[in-house]
Amino acid sequence: MRFCVFLLALSLSFSLPAAGKKDALAGELTIFHAGSLSVPFKEISDAFIKIHPGLKINLESAGSRQCARKITELNKPCDVMASSDFTVIDSLLIPDYAEWNIKFAANEMAIVYHQNSRMSQVINEQNWYRFLQMKTVAFGRADPDSDPCGYRSVIVMKLAELYYKTPGLTESLLKKDIRYIRPKEVDLLSLLEANEIDYIFLYKSVALQHKLKYISLPDEINLKSPKFIDLYASVSTEISGTEPGSKTLQKGDVMTYGVTIPKNAPNPVAALAFVDFLLGKKGMAIMEKNGQPGTVPSVSETYTLLPESLKKYALPVTK
Repeated sequence: MRFCVFLLALSLSFSLPAAGKKDALAGELTIFHAGSLSVPFKEISDAFIKIHPGLKINLESAGSRQCARKITELNKPCDVMASSDFTVIDSLLIPDYAEWNIKFAANEMAIVYHQNSRMSQVINEQNWYRFLQMKTVAFGRADPDSDPCGYRSVIVMKLAELYYKTPGLTESLLKKDIRYIRPKEVDLLSLLEANEIDYIFLYKSVALQHKLKYISLPDEINLKSPKFIDLYASVSTEISGTEPGSKTLQKGDVMTYGVTIPKNAPNPVAALAFVDFLLGKKGMAIMEKNGQPGTVPSVSETYTLLPESLKKYALPVTK
């Protein structure tokens, strides 16, 4: 009997330390992210916390360009920065504030609405641009200087003008409903819910996450298809530059999200673990479930500067 008790105690002595082993990750982890990542990043953070309960994750949502300016202009502490447009990281953070960038998810532009939106019973892929010009219909869009969804909305208007062969369409839409421009795309959802606006130039993923109706746009317009990358790049719009008062030209491009860890991240070990989790199978499954298909691995122009543990999620540039 005593021998059996001894064996039981011995087995427990090997199993308990492993089960009760203290997690090396602790403290706070601050993540700046695009508004369109709010839903999936909350789910990913919850899943990550279950593995690392000693961590406290602070999620801060804003337009991607606004997120970058929090780092470059306001010097706010940030451990992970995830942008709805990977070029925001390239142009505003690299090389002074970050070293590398990994492309990790895709999306597409859509026209989002709900059952109470005016003309919702007759609007479709072929006529939406006519109804949005009507005085009795109101639409919202994000600020191009704060949020990629804002300049992508302008790019969609210009591509639509070409696709539907409607000269003057872009100018007509840009002059209309200016009062409904907001800093980031998800700010427009409250206006839609309050019936102040009828439609939003918005990401399809946000519509899916919030169970809203949407009009799927042709691939020649929606910024989804690499097949039409040259067509997308044929139009552009001006947005604010890196210096106050300056302007830069933003060309159309396929929608691709990017993620990085700033050089001065307060909790770099936890940041690296989070990005590893995000880009792994569980993180990508959550992104896919929320309408944002993964693009891992994708070519990274900063591949040689990536942490070794993250190189499996990217590809080097080949000549």
